Amino acid sequence: MLNAMTTSTDPHDALLTTARAWLAEDPDPVTSGELRSLIDKAAANDADALTELADAFDGTLQFGTAGLRGRLGPGSKRMNRVVVARAAAGLAEYLRQHGGKSVVIGYDARRNSDVFAHDSARIMEGAGIKAYVYPRALPTPVLAFAIRPLGADAGIMVTASHNPPDDNGYKVYLGDGSQIVPPADAEIAECIAGVGSYGEIPRADTFTTLGPDMLDNYIARAVSLLPTGPREVVTVYTAMHGVGGAVFMRAAADAGFPEPHRVPAQFYPDARFPTVPFPNPEEPGAMDLSFDEARKVGADLIVSNDPDADRSAAAIPYKGDWRRLTGDEVGALLGWWIGQRAKRDGVKLSGVFAQSIVSGTLLAKIADDAGVDYTTTLTGFKWISRVPELIFGYEEALGYCVDPAGVRDKDGITASLLLMELTAHLKMQGRTVQDVLDDLARQFGLHVTGQLSIRVSDLSIIADAMARLRANPPQEIGGREVLKFEDLAEGVGGLPPTDGLRFTMDGARVIVRPSGTEPKLKCYLQVVVPGTGDIEAARAAGDEELQAVRESVAQALGI
Repeated sequence: MLNAMTTSTDPHDALLTTARAWLAEDPDPVTSGELRSLIDKAAANDADALTELADAFDGTLQFGTAGLRGRLGPGSKRMNRVVVARAAAGLAEYLRQHGGKSVVIGYDARRNSDVFAHDSARIMEGAGIKAYVYPRALPTPVLAFAIRPLGADAGIMVTASHNPPDDNGYKVYLGDGSQIVPPADAEIAECIAGVGSYGEIPRADTFTTLGPDMLDNYIARAVSLLPTGPREVVTVYTAMHGVGGAVFMRAAADAGFPEPHRVPAQFYPDARFPTVPFPNPEEPGAMDLSFDEARKVGADLIVSNDPDADRSAAAIPYKGDWRRLTGDEVGALLGWWIGQRAKRDGVKLSGVFAQSIVSGTLLAKIADDAGVDYTTTLTGFKWISRVPELIFGYEEALGYCVDPAGVRDKDGITASLLLMELTAHLKMQGRTVQDVLDDLARQFGLHVTGQLSIRVSDLSIIADAMARLRANPPQEIGGREVLKFEDLAEGVGGLPPTDGLRFTMDGARVIVRPSGTEPKLKCYLQVVVPGTGDIEAARAAGDEELQAVRESVAQALGI
């Protein structure tokens, strides 16, 4: 086993022994070259090399409900061919124990994604599990879609979504196409822990490469969500250097929209993500090139996918320029539009609108107005997708499920198509997306949401901050008395326990939780102010009150 330090009286010698044992099995010339260089430098007492080596072998990269995600590089705590092979072998054993017979595998365009996917396929076949693999890098929802038509028992998507360029990841779906939840994650992790050395893992020479039909069927399904209607909309689109571009453009064309204007510098896959510090549409500056293009072409709408195209961001004209909509605004718009389409067509909606607990609460009122049920779940589509009778689900982190019967996960391609359809209908009426947001504020109150997100290099900082808040929760936030303090780790409102804290004030709410996929502490903020009278004045007041809440939370965190 190579996932723990070898016993030795000298920690330095033990570290080098562990690293050399790993090097002997590493099949990748790139990571083995990096590791050999680190070993040589560490043996000569290079402090930086010793620190890097110690971190690379400080335990193992843990498999959880998000699968695996981490920095590329050699070592048991990095994403590399050895770690991925052990994960694939453990997952194969889990599937065998549960009668699984087949798996479908997709991958994005990050470094080594194709290698990890093909290694996994050979290992699955070596374990007697039929492996279907997409022929090229494609969006995550295209993989999630394929699970049910193929009758596969599992899906694997090699992606780190919107993580930094040096990361990669390994996402697992089970059964009906939903991401894994407990206890499956722990059971798979136990199977991984039981895998022997890299060289002992059985492998086959071949696997089944999917033809074009599955992608064709995904696009046809996405297009089928849009009934005949207005299509005249000027759209700017960015793929954020990811794999969504070609699929989105084809879907938009098949749906009858005018060709969207591309952001050329970000359209084609590029694992370096050269134009953005972080390839996430939520990050400041990430959509600046989209704004520039929209100003040039007089656009009505900007849509952006993240690198694996399971998320969708949008921006609209506002006060003579452009602004990105929050994830909650997009979620409210999509929920409203689904309800409006049903009313227009004389169809009675039946089912459930769902959202994560950290998302804004406007959707509850929209669901009630549309005559459908509503529920909240823990954060993540692994929970949202499992809601019985789901017809629409979203989370504020730009994830939207508008077709749970087709893709039981967030899908940035189909969500973007619905945003274009909504905008085209409004344009035909001489109205804008902002007009709808203002109408919703007047009807239900102005729900102003935002985040305070703190990225750290040391995860103990997050644990310490959470411990301080639990031990000494603030009595007041943003000048508002805290009426209720709830520790979500104890289980609240019938939800499973999760690491998070919720503070409820009169007309405001704050939830604090560690990110499940990045080294961040995330604080989700909401204030609700009346939307009557001057809507711009109400919006300014809401922004001011949200800022007061943000500053108060930052002070309470003490980071």
